[in-house]
Amino acid sequence: MINTEQQVQDLLDFIDTSPSPWHAVASIENQLLAFQFIKLEETASWKLQAQGRYYVVRDDSSIIMFVMGLKPLLETGFKIIGAHTDSPGLRIKPNGISAMDGLLRLGVEIYGGPLLATFTDRDLGLAGRVSYKDDKSNIVSQLVNFDRPLLRLPNLAIHMNRTVNEDGLKLHKQNELPLILSTWAEESLPQAYFSELLQRQLACPAERILSWDLAVSDTQKGAFWGANNEFYADSQLDNLASCHAALQALLTDSILNGDNSVVCAFFDHEEIGSNSCKGADGSFLEEVLLRISLTVEDSRESYSRVLAQSFLISADMAHAYQPNFPWAYEPDHKVMVNKGPVIKVNANQRYSTESISQAQFIDWCEQAEVPYQTYVHRSDLACGSTIGPITSARLGIRSLDIGNPLWAMHSIRESAGVLDHGYMIRVMQQFFA
Repeated sequence: MINTEQQVQDLLDFIDTSPSPWHAVASIENQLLAFQFIKLEETASWKLQAQGRYYVVRDDSSIIMFVMGLKPLLETGFKIIGAHTDSPGLRIKPNGISAMDGLLRLGVEIYGGPLLATFTDRDLGLAGRVSYKDDKSNIVSQLVNFDRPLLRLPNLAIHMNRTVNEDGLKLHKQNELPLILSTWAEESLPQAYFSELLQRQLACPAERILSWDLAVSDTQKGAFWGANNEFYADSQLDNLASCHAALQALLTDSILNGDNSVVCAFFDHEEIGSNSCKGADGSFLEEVLLRISLTVEDSRESYSRVLAQSFLISADMAHAYQPNFPWAYEPDHKVMVNKGPVIKVNANQRYSTESISQAQFIDWCEQAEVPYQTYVHRSDLACGSTIGPITSARLGIRSLDIGNPLWAMHSIRESAGVLDHGYMIRVMQQFFA
């Protein structure tokens, strides 16, 4: 049996090879192929078999994987865990490179709601995908990763910002976020310089490059910390930690060869509202589940009956109590690192949890001998949301929202507890079983 520390090391290795949503899906694909999963194309007809292992990718950064159980779908429904592959951060603008005062800088758009101050004075890289024309003039895309300190956002010295420690670091989103890339040799055009930089990374002629999706990445590797290595830190724990836990549960031998039909659905675009063709508010999961059901049961009514038997766990991270900021937390619902998965509750359905789904999850925790906690946001603070309410509403299936406790959510460097990751994998295994 893999120990908890090894599970977290596997998580850190997964994140460090997944600096963008596109890389995350590629990393997941590699793991699935090692377990003999078959890739299905949305444009092709599907033929599914009992105990078959399959996956579908949409636009390179959303993925749904599933295992067909031995029992009929009408008897078991789908056991689904949903999570997301994207994280808040900075994305490079299409014509982002500019020259000023002898320096080349990259202009960025803010993606989601990152803690912008945490991006200053860090060794930043670039990762994503680039689209270009191949030798036959077909448009293709390729992953790219500058896994080295390439960019930087230097802070303003305190001598020029005397009140920063009292007022906090405030960055103008248009003027003060461009990242320093290089000194500028005026004989080269800025855009040509950037295309040549991509060319060297891709081994593709610069003139063939057409467009890109590029995210700013943290080049610092994940690490254990604390007096007893009881904590760990990395980028993108929200929400690649949940993706990793669900994937490990799915790849358990007893689940792969079990009675239930189990599904993991990992979406892009959660951090910006999920409203896209590959987001949770799109058609991806609904269409995949429908095609599975029609392949097996062969009627739309049967699909509706299958959904009525189904259950969704929306897995996203939760706000761990940080004792330096007690005012930020609901005093009777503090959740602690290394004390188990968190059930997230909101009366206004910002989380999809309700009393029956909560009771079922508590029962799975007790069967798996996993501790659990309950989180409610302060009533005077706006509560975030997840894919849970969106997916549950689209499919009409019972759902709840859970997540492991996390410090510094949406920082470029987040922290969590070692024990919690193992707890989460165990209760997810119990749910699938």
